[in-house]
Amino acid sequence: MRITLQLDDDLFVDLQRWAEREGLTFSELVDLALRQSLASPDKSHRRFRQKTVALGLPSFDVSCANAADARLEDEEIARRVPGRG
Repeated sequence: MRITLQLDDDLFVDLQRWAEREGLTFSELVDLALRQSLASPDKSHRRFRQKTVALGLPSFDVSCANAADARLEDEEIARRVPGRG
């Protein structure tokens, strides 16, 4: 089958040189390279697995932490208002 490929100039030159070294036509080299690429398993796209660890229950009450944060924020705002804090 005949097709037209758009290749970067540097890639085309590299492929031509490779074909000459291997004693292949340009078409034979492209055919061989594509077949090998499709036949080999893709090792770069392995499934990612996140390792997890059970940490148990929180050692503090989050609502207390939120209240403390709000109180500190209120104190900071009061310090910035002229005549207060």
